[in-house]
Amino acid sequence: MSLMSDGGAALRDEARREPDPVHTGPAKRDTQVIAIYGKGGSGKSFTLANLSYMMAQQGRRVLLIGCDPKSDTTSLLFGGRSCPTIIETSSAKKLAGEEVAIEDVCFQRDGVFAMELGGPEVGRGCGGRGIIHGFELMEKLGFHEWGFDYVLLDFLGDVVCGGFGLPIARDMCQKVIVVGANDLQSLYVANNVCKAVQYFRKLGGNVGVAGMVINKDDGTGEAQAFAEAVGIPVLAAIPANEDLRRKSANYQIVGRPDGEWGPLFAELAANVAAAPPVLPTPLDQDGLLGLFKPEDVGRDIALKPATQADMRGTGWVPKPSLEVVYDTV
Repeated sequence: MSLMSDGGAALRDEARREPDPVHTGPAKRDTQVIAIYGKGGSGKSFTLANLSYMMAQQGRRVLLIGCDPKSDTTSLLFGGRSCPTIIETSSAKKLAGEEVAIEDVCFQRDGVFAMELGGPEVGRGCGGRGIIHGFELMEKLGFHEWGFDYVLLDFLGDVVCGGFGLPIARDMCQKVIVVGANDLQSLYVANNVCKAVQYFRKLGGNVGVAGMVINKDDGTGEAQAFAEAVGIPVLAAIPANEDLRRKSANYQIVGRPDGEWGPLFAELAANVAAAPPVLPTPLDQDGLLGLFKPEDVGRDIALKPATQADMRGTGWVPKPSLEVVYDTV
């Protein structure tokens, strides 16, 4: 009886307390999850490896996740060493009847935590499905309980099957960054990523584009014009520089606070942290081509329709139709 009385008193005390006020400020999340997209060869892995290194040197807790089957993000971070991928480790552990542990797939360098999802060999599976499997395994390992300031995801932008679109389609990140250069193909990919963000926002998604990193910037201005046209800021412009190219090819990190390129990556880190996600306005094909001179992209070519005679070669004579036509009564 006394227990029931004590319980009743506790319930009455709880009922007398005023409810917490309704939250009216912006939604907050301790960890910023940022997906970086770019065409293969555009320099996103170079950008990400150096960005993550600079952020760690600034005292932030950073997790870098490579989601590109080439695994070049972590290779650059670890000086050319390839770390075991989640996919290959999971397969080996499954064959041995063992569970995957975090120390099997996550490795550290100078404060940066990094792991690589990996991908199948050519003709032996779907890269997008491998990414889905990788994220499922990370969730089992406690992904949502990990304590990081930033989680950076390196995604191949010119592969459009489901797994590569996960961060945008499933709200797995708060914002997207696109990497491109002053060439049509990389800007085509960046524009496609903006289209994906716009599409899923219409379906109720919340992901936005925080901005663009221009890599191998030769000063011709097409990438800058693209960013202005779709309504996103330029977070940094990394110059086309032989020293950067050589050091990247040799797996050297240049995003060091005391290095020649330190100020550039320190500015990029600050801009990435502060840039809000915005809804871009992607271009149509003519608008994208319009960023370039006609002679550079073939914009002065007109479409000439083909005829049946063209398709069949010389000497083709149209045959009468076998359609039955009835006289009207």
